Amino acid sequence: MFGRLLLLFITVPFIELMLLLRVGARIGPAPTLGIIVITAIVGAALTRAQGLRTLTRYQQALAEGRLPHREVMDGLMILVAGAVLLTPGFLTDAVGFLLLVPSVRGVVRQRLGKALKGRVHVIGGGAPMGASPHEHGGASEAVHERVVEAKVIDPVPDEPKP
Repeated sequence: MFGRLLLLFITVPFIELMLLLRVGARIGPAPTLGIIVITAIVGAALTRAQGLRTLTRYQQALAEGRLPHREVMDGLMILVAGAVLLTPGFLTDAVGFLLLVPSVRGVVRQRLGKALKGRVHVIGGGAPMGASPHEHGGASEAVHERVVEAKVIDPVPDEPKP
């Protein structure tokens, strides 16, 4: 895994630099810089809009008592999209804009789901926030409330003040 990440962190900047140099040589440095700035601004606006939409769906899932796993995955992909859209370069911009398309996120989510299947286990009930654990079935029934009476004892008595 470390080798793959190292390769990624070496090859992506190299490819980005080569693309920037080629595009800059073809259309000029000023238009290239303009494209980079415009994609960052448009990308930030789209990321914000998609993020707010996903946050609304996340809150709706919680209100319905569902695990918001799809919404969390979408939120993480939107976060990655925003980060790579703010990174100067054409390859990272393409990846960022693709991750902002809901259907593309669905495909990525499915592939991640298959890759993580068997590695991640969800433990817990589906009780909505604020609900008593005894109102819903599942693992929540195993929770028992217990009140413990206690007395706080100061182990070191206060020293006399001068």
